[in-house]
Amino acid sequence: MREIQEFTLEDLRTHLSPRAFTGETVVLNMGPQHPSTHGVLRVILELDGEVIVNCIPDVGFLHTGIEKNMEAKTYQKAEVLTDRMDYMYAMGNILVYCLAVEKLTGLKPPPRADAIRVILTELSRIQSHLLWLGTSPMDLGAVSTFLYTMREREMILDVFELVSGARMMTTYIRPGGLWRDVPAEFEGLVREILKVLPRRMLEYEALLTKNPLYLDRTKGIGKIDTKTCLAWNVTGPTLRATGMAHDVRKANPYCGIEQYDFDIPTHTDGDIYARYLVRLEEMRQSMRIIEQALNKLPYGPIRDNNYKIVPPPRSEIGVSMEALIHHFKLWTEGFTPPVGSVYATIESPRGEMGVFLESNGTPKPYRIHYRTPSLPLLQALPLMAKGHLVADLIGIIGSIDIVLGDCDR
Repeated sequence: MREIQEFTLEDLRTHLSPRAFTGETVVLNMGPQHPSTHGVLRVILELDGEVIVNCIPDVGFLHTGIEKNMEAKTYQKAEVLTDRMDYMYAMGNILVYCLAVEKLTGLKPPPRADAIRVILTELSRIQSHLLWLGTSPMDLGAVSTFLYTMREREMILDVFELVSGARMMTTYIRPGGLWRDVPAEFEGLVREILKVLPRRMLEYEALLTKNPLYLDRTKGIGKIDTKTCLAWNVTGPTLRATGMAHDVRKANPYCGIEQYDFDIPTHTDGDIYARYLVRLEEMRQSMRIIEQALNKLPYGPIRDNNYKIVPPPRSEIGVSMEALIHHFKLWTEGFTPPVGSVYATIESPRGEMGVFLESNGTPKPYRIHYRTPSLPLLQALPLMAKGHLVADLIGIIGSIDIVLGDCDR
C-alpha cells in the first residue's frame, strides 16, 4: 500500500489548498480499497470538517500492462486479453478491437454476425447497468435493490455462457465475425429476458424513483454541466445526464446499428439522480434494439471467408488440406496486415470506448492503445465532489460507474 508521502510536496501544493499546509484543513486517505465496491481506488481528501475541499483520485493499483502484453502477441492471441479491462463490458472490449482489426485488414463480417454482435453487446450493456443499479444504491444504504437486479443479470450471463462457454470473459466476438454460430436455444432465452425485464424494472423504480431517502442522497449531489464534461472529455450517461444527446451508436454507427430505431435518453440536472434516470431509460432502449435485431436476424455465415486472416471452420479442417494449412499457419505464425494505423470506437455503458491500432506489417501489432471512458470520469471526480460531504463522495463515485480495470491498463 502506497503512503501519501509518495506524493511530493510540489504535487500536493498543486492539488491542495494553502490551508492544508497551515493545519486549517485535514488531509487523509480514503483507500486504497473498494469504496462503493467499484474497484481498487485511493482518494486523497482535503476536508474542512466533513466538507470536501479537494479530492485527488489515485489510480494504478490494478495496473496489468495489458496493452504492452497485447503488443507482444499475434493479433489473434491478443484478443483474449481485451476481456480483462472493463470486465463489466467484456463483449465491447473485444468488439472495438475486432472493429479496428477489420478496418486495418478489410474484413467484412456477414450480416448475421453483425446482428448477433448487436444483440450481445446490448445485452452486455443491460447487465452492466443492472450491476450498477444494484451496487450504487447499496452504497447509500438501499440494500434490497441489489438482490433484485442480480436476479435478471443472471439470466443475461446464462446467455453468454450458452454461446461462448463463459459467463464474463467470453472472447466470443472475433475479427471477421464470431467464434461460432449461436445455438438453437439462443433466441428463446433472449426473448424471455425481453419479456421479463420490463416488468422487473418497474419493481426497481418502485424501490428507488420516489423513495424520499434516495432522493435526499442523490438530488443536487455530484452535479456537473455539459461544458465541464466536454472540457474533461467525459462521455456516456454522465454527459447525457447534463442534457447533451451524444452517443457513438448514433454519431459513428458500427455493426449496422444505424438500421435500428432507438432514442438517446437525456436529462438536464447533471446530478446523481439524473444519471440514475438516464441509465434506466438506456436499458429500455437497449431492449428495443435487441428486439429489432431478433426480428430481422438473418440466416447465413457468421464470419468472413478470408481464411488467410480468419481461421476456417472446424468442419473443413478434417476434409480440406488447404483449410488445415491455414489453421496451422494462423495459430502458429499469425497473419500480416498492411502497414498503417486505424482508430475504432463504440459506445460502452460508461461512455466512448476507442482503440488505436498501428501495424508495421508484422504478425504482431506495433501499438495498441485503448481510449477508455472511466479515466476521464475519474479526472472529473474532484469537480463533482467539491463542496459536498464525505458521505456523499461514495454516492458520487458510484454514480459515475467507473471500472478500475478500465483505467489501469
